[in-house]
Amino acid sequence: MIGMMIEDFLESLGHRMHALAATVPDGCAAAQEEGIDAAILDCNLHGEKSWPVAEILSARGIPFVFATGGNADDVPTALAHYPSIAKPFTIGTVERVLDQLLKE
Repeated sequence: MIGMMIEDFLESLGHRMHALAATVPDGCAAAQEEGIDAAILDCNLHGEKSWPVAEILSARGIPFVFATGGNADDVPTALAHYPSIAKPFTIGTVERVLDQLLKE
């Protein structure tokens, strides 16, 4: 549901979704593809933490933001410098974070 909402937000803001991944393996595969300018990465993908996906994005120099449900999503220290947005978020929040990520 969140992925579909983000896709709607992105389209409304003039962006397009490159990939929607529901699992860590799918996220890792998508993170290795070409054509990604930035990512919104849910901390929890079907009960697994998405840290391996974040590590791939980080190693590739692709800016991203964590979408977090709260304290249960304790980001590892090595990834803690990446920004996060708390769910539920609005289109305004997504617009601001994308503007920030794409300026870097």
